[in-house]
Amino acid sequence: MTPNLQNHQGRVAEQFRQTENFIVQESRVALLKIQSLQFALKTPEVGLHYQREAEEMIKQSLLSFVPNSFVLSESGFYFCPVEN
Repeated sequence: MTPNLQNHQGRVAEQFRQTENFIVQESRVALLKIQSLQFALKTPEVGLHYQREAEEMIKQSLLSFVPNSFVLSESGFYFCPVEN
C-alpha cells in the first residue's frame, strides 16, 4: 500500500504570496511614515505640534516592543507545532 502523501505546494505558495504582499504593503506604510517625519523635521513652517505627532506616530507604530510569544502566536507556532 502506498503512503498518502499530499502535495501542498499550491497552498504554501499562496500563503507565501499573501505574506509577501502584506510585508510589501507594511513596508510602504512605514516608508511613508518615515518620510512624513523627515518632512516635518526639515520644514520650518510645520508647527511643533505636527512634529510631535509625527514622532509619536513613528514611536507607536514602528518602534513599539513586541514580545517573542506574540510573534510566535501570530505565525501559528502554537497551533501546529509539528509543522514548524
